[in-house]
Amino acid sequence: MSGGSIVFIVDDDGAIREALQELLASHGMDAVAFASAGEYVRADKPNLPACLILDVALPDISGLDLQRQMKGGEHPPIVFLTGKGDIPSSVQAIKHGAVDFLIKPVAGSDLMAAVQAGIAQDQADRAGRADRELLRDRYLTLTPREREVMALVISGLLNKQAAAELGISEVTLEIHRRNVMRKMAAASLADLVRLAERLEIPVTHSRRT
Repeated sequence: MSGGSIVFIVDDDGAIREALQELLASHGMDAVAFASAGEYVRADKPNLPACLILDVALPDISGLDLQRQMKGGEHPPIVFLTGKGDIPSSVQAIKHGAVDFLIKPVAGSDLMAAVQAGIAQDQADRAGRADRELLRDRYLTLTPREREVMALVISGLLNKQAAAELGISEVTLEIHRRNVMRKMAAASLADLVRLAERLEIPVTHSRRT
């Protein structure tokens, strides 16, 4: 494999699988094909940006059912490619996050555009997950007291108010606050608030005068 990205194909028609692999190969893309949803789920998959070309009618479960089962987990963006499409199915697929819902036979340019959009989406999703993981790692370096200080600071309390809330001096509070800013790599209070929002740290206090 080229190592840049990969396309998974799930279709019970061997001729379709072969044609799709040839099309993708002609565009310099690696592909692995499966005849059923079960084969796809059980297979070991490389840790690469990916897209899943998925048929609706499969021998074990439908493509729509597979999409529902994978919802909420980390899986490649889906491009549905089916010969038995209908409006309710397409609406359901798109509503649950599919990149596109295409009907066989499909123009190669349309399919490739959808696949490339799916891979681009997966690259963005992977980058977002890596960024959130880095942010969580930074947060875990905070001491319990520093986490308390961070929660009060992002809630809008002034140093004097936050210090009183914790029963510590303003000087001690300011030391903890500087440590929080440094460890979280926050350039400003607004930056720290944005980081806290991404970490889903609840705002439990409001500024008091």
